[in-house]
Amino acid sequence: MSDFELVIQSIEDKVSTLLSRLEDLNSENQQLKQELDSLRTDIEQRDRLLCEKEEEYNALKIAASMLGSNDNKRASKLKINALIRDINDCIASLSD
Repeated sequence: MSDFELVIQSIEDKVSTLLSRLEDLNSENQQLKQELDSLRTDIEQRDRLLCEKEEEYNALKIAASMLGSNDNKRASKLKINALIRDINDCIASLSD
């Protein structure tokens, strides 16, 4: 073979290698996109569950404080007083 044919053969081999690598990378990219979508869905589900559990926790904390728990009595009293003030303000604005 001449030098020219060797160069062409070398270029063809490199292009073939690059195309093969490109196909592998595209396949890997597709798999990673699917994994990312799956993980995003999982995170969204966990975030929703976390919000639900936080709401349940806050409701239980308020219920426990109203049942006479000493831990949150002061916080409950402050919340109740704030609610009463808000109601009084509403009544005052309605009567004007």
